[in-house]
Amino acid sequence: MPTPFLVVDAFTSEPFRGNPAAVVWLESPRDARWMQSVAAEMNLSETAFVEPRSDGFGLRWFTPTIEVPLCGHATLASAHMLYSSGRLRRNDVARFHTQSGLLTARADGTWIALDFPAFESVDAKPPSALVEAVGVRPIATRRIDREGTDPFWIFELASEAEIRAAAPRFGAMSACAPDPVIVTARADSPDFDFVSRFFGPSHGIDEDPVTGAAHCMLGPYWRTKLGRDELVGLQASKRSGVVRVAVRGRRVELRGEALTISEGTILV
Repeated sequence: MPTPFLVVDAFTSEPFRGNPAAVVWLESPRDARWMQSVAAEMNLSETAFVEPRSDGFGLRWFTPTIEVPLCGHATLASAHMLYSSGRLRRNDVARFHTQSGLLTARADGTWIALDFPAFESVDAKPPSALVEAVGVRPIATRRIDREGTDPFWIFELASEAEIRAAAPRFGAMSACAPDPVIVTARADSPDFDFVSRFFGPSHGIDEDPVTGAAHCMLGPYWRTKLGRDELVGLQASKRSGVVRVAVRGRRVELRGEALTISEGTILV
């Protein structure tokens, strides 16, 4: 039976910006091997698989090489698919059952608000080989290692210019540590509070264009440093994208825009 899919640019209102995700609509369950094969064929940072349930939707996320427990931009893309296709009315809340528990999304004008877990980080010293492979000089280093998400490193750098100039050696990163690295700094522009980039070569993603899950960690991190619960992050990849973050205790609200770029059908 043919299986429909969309490609959606998430965390942007402009085509060919933000982070592209494939969203595959499943009328019936498919096994993980098939989903991983589809994700490898799509060759995007994430492919989401959405399956209707009586109380919402099942949602799983795959990179080209692995399944991941949490993905922000592909959840935003999935909610956009549901609203734009008419599977949900815009005043309905999307309920996603995932490896990270129940996640919800709601439409708010042209934006979509995601309710996600907040991840606090702790001071930690990364392997020197990892710092060398990323090619930066952190002024602070933190680690997130919590059930429900993969381990991540946060490297705070001294300036936005250093964030933009970072040129990791991805092969060396994969060889010395399996954990993705988020680099971040205060933003130069008054329109944003912080900037970031995300490197995850061990996950099959050398650089992710805009990473919603990273903002589950960056929100609490910058709230502590800046003393504000509501923040605006710019992910300064080549495609770039904007994530609005509101920290609500143990949860974060991530807001972004999205638009459909293409649609098609999987025939096998």
